[in-house]
Amino acid sequence: MNNQNTTRSTRTLGSLIFLSRWLQAPLYFGLIVAQGVYVYHFMIELWHLVQRMTTITESEIMLMVLGLIDVVMIANLLIMVIVGGYETFVSRLNLKNHPDEPEWLSHVNAGILKVKLATALIGISSIHLLKTFVDANNQTEKTMYWQVVIHMTFVVSAVVLAWIDKLTFHPPKERTNP
Repeated sequence: MNNQNTTRSTRTLGSLIFLSRWLQAPLYFGLIVAQGVYVYHFMIELWHLVQRMTTITESEIMLMVLGLIDVVMIANLLIMVIVGGYETFVSRLNLKNHPDEPEWLSHVNAGILKVKLATALIGISSIHLLKTFVDANNQTEKTMYWQVVIHMTFVVSAVVLAWIDKLTFHPPKERTNP
């Protein structure tokens, strides 16, 4: 009888722990709201660009467009976190055979998601770095130096994450001597 109670308690505890993954769902819904804020911000910035298109210089246009690209890349990052994270950590989305299912979603796992996020951060950092270099006359040498250091930190981190993912999910095959 005691063994049966222990088994039931263990099962109940395991079920409770497994159900706790749903506590993350509101976090993903919050990120959807944040993405709505980015859409609003994008539209405002696009409107400013259109309003000023005849009175601004080419470099100002480039800086504004890079700002728009930055917002899009952050929105892409949000989608990866929302969709990939929900699928990986909360529940399946059951999108099989849906014509709009992202190609990467079919083979997403925590390792791949980390590498994709790191790569997205490199893209976002690249846009910030490009904006800084386009506007170099208005930047301090210290600001440019630290942005390059931070960008290279993202690059090295992404390479290390990809390498760890490769070792973890695709271990090297043992050689057999002929």
